[in-house]
Amino acid sequence: MTPPVPRFAFVEDALLRADHLRDHPDALRTLWREGRVLRVDAEGRTFAGADGAPDVPRGAELDANPDEAVFLGLRGDEGWFAIDMGDGAQGAESAPFEARPARDGRIDLRSAAAHWPAFESTAFAQARALLHWRRRHRFCGACGGTLHWLRGGWQGRCDACGLDHYPRTDPAVIVAVTDGERLLLGRQASWPARRYSTLAGFVEPGETLEQTVAREVMEEAGVRVRASRYLASQPWPFPSSLMLGFVADAEPDPPQADDELEDARWFTRDEVGAALRGDTRDDGLLLSPSVSISRWLIEAWHAGVSVAE
Repeated sequence: MTPPVPRFAFVEDALLRADHLRDHPDALRTLWREGRVLRVDAEGRTFAGADGAPDVPRGAELDANPDEAVFLGLRGDEGWFAIDMGDGAQGAESAPFEARPARDGRIDLRSAAAHWPAFESTAFAQARALLHWRRRHRFCGACGGTLHWLRGGWQGRCDACGLDHYPRTDPAVIVAVTDGERLLLGRQASWPARRYSTLAGFVEPGETLEQTVAREVMEEAGVRVRASRYLASQPWPFPSSLMLGFVADAEPDPPQADDELEDARWFTRDEVGAALRGDTRDDGLLLSPSVSISRWLIEAWHAGVSVAE
């Protein structure tokens, strides 16, 4: 069965990356004046207006150096940029921009994904991930020298040894595991009561994605995977992952949660269906929010998607 169309966050209406413009600082300065700017603080938040809508001023409205901004891409002829707001304190002296009025609040990415239009939340996700990488890669990992930024903020070059550094994304698998009749889900102790989700884990060096699926499911739940199939992916900038979604067939082994999970168990199709409908009577199952690929994988399994196409 063909999977349903992805409806999770950070995928729709992505900016045109316009890589060819990153080597032309004069063109980027021209775009900056009428371009839109996402201001992201050290906690990964940006501004929203009093109504919760995106507050994305034009470059000309900000007291900021366009050469210190990150060029995110184009929406039509309009440039989109991101700037680092420093320590996150509103009006902080270290912030490289003129603070907006105090009535403007801040919004985190998860909240934005739930309430903003797809375009703005997808651009915010891109900005958050890239600025997180830059904050944590100010110095060269080879010699310790200071990095300076090139190509619209997408390349760091070491002042001491000349080594180039590029944004990092960490691949991780996330998988709807089924024994043919039931769905395997796990929960972490920090989650709300009765909240369960699909299993996930990072790809290790030298592994294929399919090998990662089998290893992670065995490590986290003690269940043996027979086969798996890739379905879709989602950028997940918390802080810098790419979630690669799979469905997997497994043996009906009794789950045994590892140290990462508080619990892992099989759920019937009726239990999952009730949760998808929002029926939480009798302490029913709670699922991942709709912004995540996890929820979409659960919906795909419930709709009949399997390893066999």
